[in-house]
Amino acid sequence: MCGRFVSTATPAQLASFLHVQEIRTAALEPSWNVAPTDQVYAAADNREERRVLGTFRWGLVPYWARDDKVGARMINARAESLESKFRRTFERRRCLVPADGFYEWEKTAKGTKQPWFVQRADGAPMVFAGLWERWTPADAPGDADPLRTCSIVTTVANSLLARIHHRMPVVLSPKDWERWLDRALTDTSMLRDLLAPADARAFDLVKVSTDVNSVGNNHAGLVHPVDGR
Repeated sequence: MCGRFVSTATPAQLASFLHVQEIRTAALEPSWNVAPTDQVYAAADNREERRVLGTFRWGLVPYWARDDKVGARMINARAESLESKFRRTFERRRCLVPADGFYEWEKTAKGTKQPWFVQRADGAPMVFAGLWERWTPADAPGDADPLRTCSIVTTVANSLLARIHHRMPVVLSPKDWERWLDRALTDTSMLRDLLAPADARAFDLVKVSTDVNSVGNNHAGLVHPVDGR
């Protein structure tokens, strides 16, 4: 799964990296401990086929939801169930969620959990496959702005991460961004091959402090190795 990640790049940096044509967000504060329901950056193509960078609340609130509390339980969407549980969103509203890396926890023999920071070996940002939605309360006035939310798609872990956890985010390579975002592509069978675990050789693992366990801790030291490497 993906329950915490790191996001420190500016909108301008992300726009350049993701080939975005339009930025529709103010800058968020850098975060080394992004948690569910936080605001996060995501990029998607609009009706004019322009790639737009915006902010979304992390935790998908489906259009049919009675209230927005369900979002806290939908921070991840399993690749294996996208067509059964999220078909409408999977067909129409896909996005890219950029990150410096993410945290995962390993269960130890002592029964504790050791956090690890997972980053790209080349130092580049990661780009997660995401879904996004708009939601408006039933009693909202007609001119109310909708709540925009997103979820990160997960798949089985690759060989590197499998020793820590059995799931990982779907990490897309640049060559696949255009296909994932293509609004005209509603035949989701054409996207299934993108939902595989990314090559294990593309990642590094950093053993980090248990300080990251608390969402109240948010500083650059969270990604520093605890074993001196």
